[in-house]
Amino acid sequence: MSLLVLVFATGVIFLLADAVMLSTVMKPLFARHLGDSLLDGIRPLPAALFYVIYMAGVIWFAAWPALRDGTPSTALVNGAILGFVAYGTYELTSWTVMRDWHPSMVAADMVWGATVTAISAWGGVVAARAIS
Repeated sequence: MSLLVLVFATGVIFLLADAVMLSTVMKPLFARHLGDSLLDGIRPLPAALFYVIYMAGVIWFAAWPALRDGTPSTALVNGAILGFVAYGTYELTSWTVMRDWHPSMVAADMVWGATVTAISAWGGVVAARAIS
């Protein structure tokens, strides 16, 4: 039961926070630098695949170990590291190979990845501990 609560709470926190950030900060930032090369909407399949795969990683590497050990702060630290590495991999690779990729996009997304992953992993652990 606690694992189901952990997965659900972590996912909901991540999705809600990411939806707000993407629409209010990241979309305008990326549009400013990438312009017409951005799609008008999103491609649902790759978006869904990202969220499922990424949430599996967040649970495996950050949230579940912290819940198992009873240390929510571990989820915060491990989530921040995981988010920084994962988002950094994408951003730094994109900056390396794409002409119009801008350092402000790299910095914003890496900070966001660390933040949203840490908060969602920690929040999922806190919710699972409270409910279970």
